[in-house]
Amino acid sequence: MSGHSKWATIKHQKGAKDKARAKLFAKLIRQVEVAAREGGGDINANATLRTMVAKAKGASVPNDTIDRAVKRGTGELEGVTYESIMYEGYAPGGVAVMVDVLTDNRNRTGAEVRNIFSKMGGSMAEPGAVSWQFTRRGLLYVAKKHAEDDVMLAAMEAGADDVTDDGEEWKVTCEPTSLHTVQDGLEAAGLTVTSAESTMVSSTVVALEIEDAKRVLRVMDALEEHDDVQDVYANFDISDEIMQSMEA
Repeated sequence: MSGHSKWATIKHQKGAKDKARAKLFAKLIRQVEVAAREGGGDINANATLRTMVAKAKGASVPNDTIDRAVKRGTGELEGVTYESIMYEGYAPGGVAVMVDVLTDNRNRTGAEVRNIFSKMGGSMAEPGAVSWQFTRRGLLYVAKKHAEDDVMLAAMEAGADDVTDDGEEWKVTCEPTSLHTVQDGLEAAGLTVTSAESTMVSSTVVALEIEDAKRVLRVMDALEEHDDVQDVYANFDISDEIMQSMEA
């Protein structure tokens, strides 16, 4: 495992073991609500909503909870209005970080995110200082029980760009606009898609030694734990050997 997808991989593996957290539920419900507000409540016409609903269902969020979130988004039920903001910063070791938030209080959330960075040896950055390194990509995981050739064939036919071995699963990357098409193609071929999301990947990578790796992961975890933070993207790499040493 390497490069810009390291944190996506860690989150994916961690999330598979910790799906029932109330904090995760709250974040997913908020994402569903905002997607419905921005693109309407029709899951077939709103691709973003379809993705958010799929993520919520994948984390075992109850269907009635998802339905209420959609209705709050469309205005059928009363709800809070959230603002989407992307904060930029640096973690220890010069790692570039982007923090995607949904908040009903920009000033409060900005101050709290800044405090997390500064308290843990990082710093906030001006808009544009970090974001130029990142581009949005579609990222899907396929169960390893399927043969690589079968996954590769189905992925390429569906319009994916690449298939790589991610340890316990196959990782498929594509253009973000092709995410649902690729997912449909993989599933139509009889493959088990365990996760599908639009994410941010970086054009540069910072390789970390063990001490900086520990410090960076603490920053990432602290940001992820904030109620308003929906996603955190970064450009660090941790070798398998260092990961195994940290886990031991």
